Amino acid sequence: MSKASAKPIKPLHTDSIRTFYWTEDALFVLDQRRLPLKEEYFRADSLEKVRKSIRDMLVRGAPAIGIVAAIGVYIAFRELSKKAVSKITKAYLDKYMKRVKDRLSSSRPTAVNLFWALSRMEKIYKEFMSNLTSEELDKKVLSNLLMVLRDGALGIWQEDITSNLKMAELGASLLPEGWILTHCNTGALATGGYGTALGVIRRAFEVGKRISVLIDETRPYLQGARLTAWELSKLKIPGMIITDNSAGFLMQKGMVQAVIVGADRITLNGDTANKIGTYSLAVLANFHQIPFYVCAPSSTFDLGMSSGKEIPIEERSAEEVLYCTGKRIAPMQAKALNFSFDVTPGSLISAIITEKGIIYPPYEENIKRVLENRL
Repeated sequence: MSKASAKPIKPLHTDSIRTFYWTEDALFVLDQRRLPLKEEYFRADSLEKVRKSIRDMLVRGAPAIGIVAAIGVYIAFRELSKKAVSKITKAYLDKYMKRVKDRLSSSRPTAVNLFWALSRMEKIYKEFMSNLTSEELDKKVLSNLLMVLRDGALGIWQEDITSNLKMAELGASLLPEGWILTHCNTGALATGGYGTALGVIRRAFEVGKRISVLIDETRPYLQGARLTAWELSKLKIPGMIITDNSAGFLMQKGMVQAVIVGADRITLNGDTANKIGTYSLAVLANFHQIPFYVCAPSSTFDLGMSSGKEIPIEERSAEEVLYCTGKRIAPMQAKALNFSFDVTPGSLISAIITEKGIIYPPYEENIKRVLENRL
């Protein structure tokens, strides 16, 4: 495990499960590819290393990706401050900011939180630069800019934790007792702390509801079997891993009382992009008249998109399907199709839990109303 040589930078609330931690030296990202067998942190002390941690799925989960990207902007500018640049001008920094944003934006295409966080950091940068009167800048100005970017990234992290806790309180009231089915990983590992959909389950359990969790293994990356099961074991919440194709049969047997999942992007009509396999669960839940809930912070909504047809869907390497734990499980000549996400129509979603309130259909009307606090 990598060791930090400086005092950690952290928000007011810290979770027992550390997805990442941040010091003045570097960002240390828990390599989720190695869980649950190893807990190793990757030292990301440069723009390219932060990009690698997102692109190669050391960190995953839309909120966590956004936070890491925000911290990545700070790290990129700190990296610049250590270089021997003979002349620093506004124009030079503007070009550098664009390069940083472009590099981090290209790491993952579907999770809107990534682009939201980078746009937020760019806005912070532009507000700082607009107050400068001289074209040529000195080291003191760059030092002040670093402080502003540092505080901006920390603010994004803190806001995510606060919204997680709020969503957990609101969503816990919706969950019935019994078996709750979830897909992929939506806990502290996918966020700044506590969790979205898994945070709702966690809070319901904390307030005394008798619930157990059915954990979809979530092929091909096994985020459920490796990560959600790992989190639940740490939290001492009862659960059982199931194969992804077991869900329909268990619903038929009456063994599923509710389904709750996270989201990577939600459009104006409630269409929701989430880990591949979510759409199948929603169709099954609808057929069996089981409530199907989505839990996501307001930063996951993309109100510039009218429907899920506009969402870019990431297609990842076929190797993730053809191999498992480093061993090939398919014939050498076999090929594979590996879409990482699918889109669930809003018509199949019972409610969307956000930190600003629970949103019910019709989504075209209620999403904007709740997000803009027009009660």
